[in-house]
Amino acid sequence: MKDSKQIRNIAIIAHVDHGKTTLVDGLLKQSNTFRDNQAEMNQSLIMDSGDQEHERGITITAKQTSIYRDEYKINIIDTPGHADFSGEVERTLNMADGVLLIVDAQEGPMPQTKFVLTKALELGLKPVVVINKIDKPARRVEQVEDEVADLFLELATDDSQLHYPVYYAIAREGKAWKSMPDNTSEHADLTVIFDAIINDIPAPNVDSEGTLQLLVTSLQYDSFLGKYAIGRLSRGVIKPRQQVTLIKRDGKQVSAQVDKLFGYRGLSREEITGAGAGDIIAITGVSDAHIGETIAEKENPEALPVLEVEAPTISMYLGPNTSPMKGREGDYTTSRQIGDRLRQELETNVALRVRDEGIGFIISGRGELHLSVLIETMRREGYEFEVGRPQVVTVEQDGKTQEPVEELVIEIGNEFVGTVSQEMGTRRGELIHQETTSSGAVRQTYIITTRAMIGLRNQLLTATKGTVIMNSLPHGYQPLGAKLTSTRNGALIAFEPGTSTPYALENAESRGELFIGPAVEVYAGMVVGLNTRLEDLEINVCKAKHLTNMRSKSSDGAVQLTPFTDLSLEQCIDFLNDDELLEVTPKSLRIRKRLLDANQRKRASKA
Repeated sequence: MKDSKQIRNIAIIAHVDHGKTTLVDGLLKQSNTFRDNQAEMNQSLIMDSGDQEHERGITITAKQTSIYRDEYKINIIDTPGHADFSGEVERTLNMADGVLLIVDAQEGPMPQTKFVLTKALELGLKPVVVINKIDKPARRVEQVEDEVADLFLELATDDSQLHYPVYYAIAREGKAWKSMPDNTSEHADLTVIFDAIINDIPAPNVDSEGTLQLLVTSLQYDSFLGKYAIGRLSRGVIKPRQQVTLIKRDGKQVSAQVDKLFGYRGLSREEITGAGAGDIIAITGVSDAHIGETIAEKENPEALPVLEVEAPTISMYLGPNTSPMKGREGDYTTSRQIGDRLRQELETNVALRVRDEGIGFIISGRGELHLSVLIETMRREGYEFEVGRPQVVTVEQDGKTQEPVEELVIEIGNEFVGTVSQEMGTRRGELIHQETTSSGAVRQTYIITTRAMIGLRNQLLTATKGTVIMNSLPHGYQPLGAKLTSTRNGALIAFEPGTSTPYALENAESRGELFIGPAVEVYAGMVVGLNTRLEDLEINVCKAKHLTNMRSKSSDGAVQLTPFTDLSLEQCIDFLNDDELLEVTPKSLRIRKRLLDANQRKRASKA
C-alpha cells in the first residue's frame, strides 16, 4: 500500500493530434513497464485500444495507466482531445491533482486546448506545460510560449496558476528538455518529464486516517468478474471483502461488499490486498455502482459531490428499422434490444441522454461525432436501426427559448477564403477574428449556432477539396434565431424496387451525383443520389436495356459509368433532411424518405 506522498495523479490534456497519447507511449516504454521483448515496445498509440480510435486517429474514451519511477507510483489519465468527448474529460479530471498540457510547437493553443485547460484550472489542478513537436520545420516556439501565457492570463482562476513550468519535447522520439535545445538530434530521453511529474505535480491532498470515500468516475466490464467501479480513493483505506455503503445520486444508500481490489501497472490491472487514500483503483463486487456515485464507510457513510456534466447540444431519433429490407442484415433489430443496448451505454457514457419516443428513442449528446461514434459502435455489434436528422437541443431560460452557440475555428488555404466566407454567411456565422498562420494558411474564428453547424463539415470539405481544418468548442447560449434556409439540393429517389443496372445509371448520371453503383438492391423511396436542382426527383435506376434483333453502331459498347460517391456514416448523417431517415445495418447505410410512397410525399408537401 503506497503512502499518498509517493503517489502522483496526472491527466494528459491537449488539442486533437498534439501528441498526448504519443507522450504516454514514451513514458510507458521508458519506465520499464514492459519487458524488452514485449510487443508493446514496438507499438505506437498503445493507449488507443478501440478499433474506431485506431481508424479515426483520435482518443475517444479516457483511460488509466500506472507507471513506477523509483519509489513513486504515477497514475496517468489519457484524455480525449475532441470537444464532442468532453464528458470523458470532465469526469476523469476529478481523479487528477495536476495536468500535463501538451501544445504543438507549430499550431500553438487551439480551441480544445482552451476547453480542457479551462476545466483543469476550474478544478484547481496544477499545470505543467510541454511544448511538443519542436523538430517541426515550421515551429515557432517563442510565439507559442507567448500564446500559452495569454491563454493562462485569460483562464486562470487565481494568481498561483500563472506560474507554471515549461518543458520542450519530441514525444515521437521519446525526448524532452528543460530548455529549448540547440540541436534536437542530440541524445535525450524523458527524464525531465518524469522529474517534472514528481517535483512539480503535488501529491494527493487526502486524509488517510478518515473514513472511506471513493467517487466512481469510470466503469468497465468483463465476463469473469462483472462490473469494475474505478475511481480515486479520496479518504481512508480499502481492502478486499470489506463491507461498504454505496450512496446513489438521489441519496439512497445500498449495502455492498468489496469482492476484489485492483491497482494499475502499465496497461493491465493487478490484484492488490489494500489501497490507501490518493490511489486510483478498480473494485469488483459493487454491481449497482454508477458513475458519479460514492462508495463510503459501512457505519458512517458520507457522500462526495455528484459529478455534473454539461448538458447535451445535439439530439437524434434512433429506432428500429422500418424499411422494406428490415431484418435482413442485423442480429438485433427489435425496439427492446436497441433500448437495452442504449441503457447499457448510459452507464459509461456520462454525456449521453436517452428518452423513449414511440417505438424508438431520442438520443442526445455533445455533438455529431459523439453520436456517430455510438451509432458506428452499435452497427459493428450487429444492431440494425434507423436514425433521423440531428436536431439542436434548446433550453428555457427566463421564459425564453435559448439555443447553444459554438466558437468555431477554421483553417483554410488563401484561395478558399471567399468560398468559406460565403457558406458561413449563409449560416449566419459571425466572424470575430482572422489571421494568417506561419504556414501561410488563413485561420478564421466564428461565433455560430450549433444548429448551423449541422452538415457544415461536409459542405466545407467539398468546397475546399478536403483541406479544411475545423475545431469548435461550446460558447454558451443565445435566444433561438430564425429558421435557416436549406442549402442542399433535392434528392434523387428510386422510383421502383429492384436491382440497379448500368444502363439505367448511365441515364441517371446526367441528373446529378449518384450514391450507388450497379447491381445494388433498391426499394421505392430510397435516396440514390443528389439532384442538380433544388427539388426532389424520382428516377428509375432498375430499367434494363430491351433486347432486340436490331444492331446499332452505338448501343452494343460497354457502359462507362462515372464512379459513384460512397458516403461515410458522418456524411450520410450530414446529408439528411427532416423528411429523410438513415437506415443503418452492419453491412449497409441507406438513405431513404420517411414516407416511401410518392403520393403520400406529395400530399405531405402540400399540407
